[in-house]
Amino acid sequence: MTAEDGRRIVRCYSQDGRDHKDLDMSILTTPKALREAMIAALVARTAPDAGLTTTHSFESSYRVLVSFDRYLAGLAAVPQSLAEVGSEQFDGFHDDREAAGVKSIRWQLAELRRLLLRANGISAALAARLAQPLPPLPPSKPTHSYTRTELKRIAEAARATLRSAERRIRANSELLDRFRAGNLHVSTDLDLRRRLEILDHLDRVGDIPRRTRYCGNRVYDAPEVWVMLRGRIKDVVGWLYLMPEEIAAAAVLFGVMTGQNPDVIRTMNAAHHRADGGTGAGTAIVGLRKPRRGHRAYMDLALSEVPDWISIPDQPTDLSTRDTLHTPFGLYVLVHELTARARQFAGGDRLLVAYMSSGGGRSLKGRGWRDMPLNGTLVSALGRTWNLPSDEVDADGRPVPMRPLRLETLRMTYIELHQKPVAHTERTAATRYLVRDRGNINEYRKVVAETLTSEVAKARARSTIATMSTEQVAHANENLDRAAAEMGLEPVVLERMLAGELDTVLAACTDNDNGPYTPQEPCRASFLLCLDCECARALPRHLPLQVIVHDRLAQRREQMNALHWAQRFAGPHAQLADLLEQHDRVAVEDARTSAGAAEHALADRLLNRELDIR
Repeated sequence: MTAEDGRRIVRCYSQDGRDHKDLDMSILTTPKALREAMIAALVARTAPDAGLTTTHSFESSYRVLVSFDRYLAGLAAVPQSLAEVGSEQFDGFHDDREAAGVKSIRWQLAELRRLLLRANGISAALAARLAQPLPPLPPSKPTHSYTRTELKRIAEAARATLRSAERRIRANSELLDRFRAGNLHVSTDLDLRRRLEILDHLDRVGDIPRRTRYCGNRVYDAPEVWVMLRGRIKDVVGWLYLMPEEIAAAAVLFGVMTGQNPDVIRTMNAAHHRADGGTGAGTAIVGLRKPRRGHRAYMDLALSEVPDWISIPDQPTDLSTRDTLHTPFGLYVLVHELTARARQFAGGDRLLVAYMSSGGGRSLKGRGWRDMPLNGTLVSALGRTWNLPSDEVDADGRPVPMRPLRLETLRMTYIELHQKPVAHTERTAATRYLVRDRGNINEYRKVVAETLTSEVAKARARSTIATMSTEQVAHANENLDRAAAEMGLEPVVLERMLAGELDTVLAACTDNDNGPYTPQEPCRASFLLCLDCECARALPRHLPLQVIVHDRLAQRREQMNALHWAQRFAGPHAQLADLLEQHDRVAVEDARTSAGAAEHALADRLLNRELDIR
């Protein structure tokens, strides 16, 4: 389409329809045939269901296209059409990006490949090159999370910022209400009259009082002089509304207490459901959207009125019952209230909205109400304003400044401290976050080692499962009553056990109705607990499943974060290892190879908790 100023643009709408991005095609400089083919490829790449869903992703793809266009236009022999673009130009683009020191080379190549695969008329040589693997990813650099004490400093700074904003907004709102109710006499106080005039205008119009100014042929709205005498536009608007840095502080506090990623926090909705019904401990259910999750993009976040353990002060008595900013629910309700009027001016139902005073015109990037971008610049600038000390000290023993404030680092810190995934799988938490985090790696290893030692010791201190050898089974088949007496069992119980009628998964149960976990009623415990139950008996026929479950637990050790594995599976793994040591290696290997699909499926169902009674 053509813009009002004559530029050719591609307009892309986000998947939720809230935002759109105009991509300027007039800056492309390659020959017309090649340019048209690349524009068509971008249109196909940004079309619905093509994989891109946000304005940020549209712009990222567009920037790659522009970079490739400039690279081709700078060649000695400029291709005239897409058919003349071959593998040497694709590889040359990689070399050009590498020489320029671009850090996201591999991502740019991958995005360029996606664009070119949607283009018509590419050469066979280029198609063959695009089918080949991309250069390998460079090794990821270790990142550093904040320590727990650093995180608490960040949270306290964010709370102090929001408390100050709340006091300011409530005081000015109360002043305006008194004036409108006729309870305030201002006839002799010019400064107070001007202040109330500004407050009234801000509440009704959502902007400061302005006047029309002429500059040549340009007409624009300038702030009234008597408004500018009272401070910067941002600060004056802040008399009744949260300022951008205060919105950033709210986002930081959401990151500290929920661990959600920046884009999820940025797009958080003001629309919500009160699961508590307005009574008891407050809980707000907020619908979120994480586009990269594909068909699982839409999810719900429960913001409860329960303080996160990291948020609680070292002295719990210091936590006032009125201090709502120590709970996700309290933070959400406060921000929801303080942005309610701003949301009416901004339109939509985004929670985090503010007035941006930049720009003097009426363009989308000028002044006005809009969703906060919460980009790295805004958040890191807030961190520099706070200037918080880290736990590290310099050569003179003085604390060094904390590393830059980033929502991504807050998310990593949350996952590291809580040792649980947030809107992703355990494998992603382990491989994308925990494995790269070197902020507290020694402390984390120490915790894992202590947990492993503790769980294994507890497992081996409990009663171990009784076993029956092949010889004992043969003896019981020949003389049932005598074998039952030797084992302290009723003959009928032993007979049923030998016949396989009492099998659980890893053993047989001699008394399902009177076990140690649920006395006087049918046992509801997990079958993994049979490994230390006095009612269980392990027979030779159980060896294949014991071997398979032991192997599965060892595999899960590589797929889960270490602390969760130690807490859940270190004990059963040690118990199974002890059981297997009672057999010779040949018997164990024979059991491993003889296990069929049924045994493997049953082991998976056991560890996936499909057999548990919940």
